[in-house]
Amino acid sequence: MNEKREALVLSQGEIAKDIFDLWIKQPEIAGAARPGQFVMIYCEDNSRLLPRPISICEVNTAKGHLRLVYRIAGEGTKEFSKLVSADRIQVMGPLGNGFPLSAKKAILVGGGIGIPPMLELARQLEGEKQIVLGYRDELFLDKDLEKFGQVCIATEDGSTGTRGTVIDAIKEHHLDAEVIYACGPTPMLKALQKYAIVHNIECYLSMEERMACGIGACLACVCKSVGKDEHTNVHNKRVCKDGPVFEAREVEL
Repeated sequence: MNEKREALVLSQGEIAKDIFDLWIKQPEIAGAARPGQFVMIYCEDNSRLLPRPISICEVNTAKGHLRLVYRIAGEGTKEFSKLVSADRIQVMGPLGNGFPLSAKKAILVGGGIGIPPMLELARQLEGEKQIVLGYRDELFLDKDLEKFGQVCIATEDGSTGTRGTVIDAIKEHHLDAEVIYACGPTPMLKALQKYAIVHNIECYLSMEERMACGIGACLACVCKSVGKDEHTNVHNKRVCKDGPVFEAREVEL
């Protein structure tokens, strides 16, 4: 759905330092959204021409509501953090390819701001779910995710859960699965890619890249791929259009 639509801001709150929880009403986007997809939000400030990509955290299709949880990363997202109930914004979406759903025993892994898309995925997956969340320190969305499966936490400083990485938490809790779904920083995804290949586990990775257009036209968010991209005839994939979710063996991290 590559066109701008007006959305109504329902509520917004700060749930951790610089992490904001935004609910908007946009029935067309909510009706089409799938876990792992994202939207592009446009700034009101005309000096910031490019929209900002934000992953979809939760969807209420019946009410036409979307939940977007994001981190302030620059002036655009700082502008969004000032939004209040009854404001109106311009949104494009849903965009990208989401996670393929199955009933297989799964491990869902979210790291940092890659945690929000795990919530809608956890809601829609039918099989047994084990959820591993990686934080630098302060927690968010862990209580929401506890409703859908066992949650294991890893923190860099060891303040909660396993001290270390999400891989450390998987090993400490002796987790096993038929499929892994993950979203987070590239070093985390690279480690999970290797772990999945070594253990012969199906694995899907949602990549975080800077995006400009969100629809695959500008080629600003390409990643290296095993196969050739039909669009460019080189070993690239467009994260916004071909992803952001890729099968782990498709991409080189």
